Amino acid sequence: MNCKLIALIILLCCAVAATGCMGIGENVVPGGNTYPSPGTTDRILNGLSEQKTSNIYATAVPTTAPQQSGSTANLPGAGIETKIIKTGQATIEVRDVVTSVDALKALAVQKGGYLSSSNLQKNYNNQLSATVVLRIPQSQFDSVMEGVKAIGSVKSVSTQGQDVTEEYVDLTAQKVAYKNQLDAYNRIMAKGDKVEDILQVQQQIERVQVELDRIEGRMRYLNNRIDLSTITVNLQEPEPVGGETGHSFISAINEGINGFFGMIDVIIILIFTFLPLVIIGGAVYGIYRWRKGQKAGKPATAPQQEEKKS
Repeated sequence: MNCKLIALIILLCCAVAATGCMGIGENVVPGGNTYPSPGTTDRILNGLSEQKTSNIYATAVPTTAPQQSGSTANLPGAGIETKIIKTGQATIEVRDVVTSVDALKALAVQKGGYLSSSNLQKNYNNQLSATVVLRIPQSQFDSVMEGVKAIGSVKSVSTQGQDVTEEYVDLTAQKVAYKNQLDAYNRIMAKGDKVEDILQVQQQIERVQVELDRIEGRMRYLNNRIDLSTITVNLQEPEPVGGETGHSFISAINEGINGFFGMIDVIIILIFTFLPLVIIGGAVYGIYRWRKGQKAGKPATAPQQEEKKS
């Protein structure tokens, strides 16, 4: 009888242990992140006793986790509205670039935005141009674009909308998962009594906190780009008829002087370029004249010698 009772107790213990092993695992959440499971925690807190570890599991590990499905209805943040980043570009021809920059700045401030940056420059024709970047609330995007087009003659205009809803939902799910992990590790930390176990859990808390900060930083960046749209405006003055406006005698004289010195430069360059050829040509011509003179002198002396002989 005692043997049968002992065997029955052993069978019951094995069944309970098998059931517990089947229930242990990682809870998966959207975004590829996991909650800390008993198996994972057991590896971290290898030095904890079985009784203390089982108590930690009961309080620290969430029993359920958000499950993935074909739709976003069950995902964290699935109820958020569509997230669109709006941007616009325009090239405007204006009579006065400086005044137009001030007008764009006043328009942005009036609509609740601000002038992000401006770059003023002058080209070779002394024409001014500028690049202005405005940040304005998304609700005022269309009205500001109309105001931009009204300050001058429109050369080109374009608008874009980038849908980041999917990325935002995924980041929200990851944020929830990491927060659950952080809460679980903090509960484990509160129940640990060994320095080695506490240090191991602290490493996991720091890792999760870094990932959580990265996700929250990305979400803040997206929120800023969504809430404040960006409009880039290129301002330019019209091309003057016949080049520079008006006629300048001083400019004509300066151009003539520049042409004169330019011609002198060309002559000097040509002289020094062809000087070796001139020297060689002069030497060849001198030799030719010398030999020709010698040939001309020989026939004149021959008759005189014949007369002397006779």
